[in-house]
Amino acid sequence: MLKDADIREPLFDFLEEKYGKIRILEEKIIGSSRADVVMVIPGAVYGIEIKSDADSYTRLAGQIKDYDKYYDCNIVAVGSSHAAHIKEHVPDYWGVITIDETEDGPDFYELRKPSPNPKMKWERKLSLLWRPELAALQEMNSLPKYKRESKDFVIGKIADRINSGKLAEDTVKTQVSELLFERDYTKIKKTISDYKRTEAARPKKPMDPVVKLKIMVGNPFFGGISITLGGRKRKKKKRR
Repeated sequence: MLKDADIREPLFDFLEEKYGKIRILEEKIIGSSRADVVMVIPGAVYGIEIKSDADSYTRLAGQIKDYDKYYDCNIVAVGSSHAAHIKEHVPDYWGVITIDETEDGPDFYELRKPSPNPKMKWERKLSLLWRPELAALQEMNSLPKYKRESKDFVIGKIADRINSGKLAEDTVKTQVSELLFERDYTKIKKTISDYKRTEAARPKKPMDPVVKLKIMVGNPFFGGISITLGGRKRKKKKRR
């Protein structure tokens, strides 16, 4: 009986032989699931779920929903005990690889090629990038930097441009793959800390004087003072 640990390394060799240039990333939490394998190829990111002979289909329906939100294509790789019925359990755009146990080790066969995933959401796919990688993507496409905004805010802005056609999907897919190919896990802490330190060192934009006064007047310590805004005199009532 083939188990997950028996499958992984030979599967990676099979994928490299089939797709050429690939990169296998660490397991990734996606929604309420965990992608077993994330494979990067030029212009696309694949999610790969492994179902060994020791696994069941209990969680597969929920896993499919999560994979479909994140990846350009998806594949399920299954042990021979699942080969006869796996097509009944995954969408027809999912690829299927079957794995047989032989004297020479696992033997892989592509039962069905994957097709483009029609349910991929750019907001979810872009969330796979680190914040410095998003900044690089913004620079590649001459987008505003949004230095003081959150990662989710930046993702939303980029996704809006893609969904509206202002950014070509194929171009961004290629760029995302390039960034993931270049990712260095040995430098993750330094990369992110350097980015945060650079942003923290940037001079902050002075607060508008009128806004500053409004904040002061809203403080109980300043209750009862009179100020002039826009030519009109207003008096702040004392708090009781």
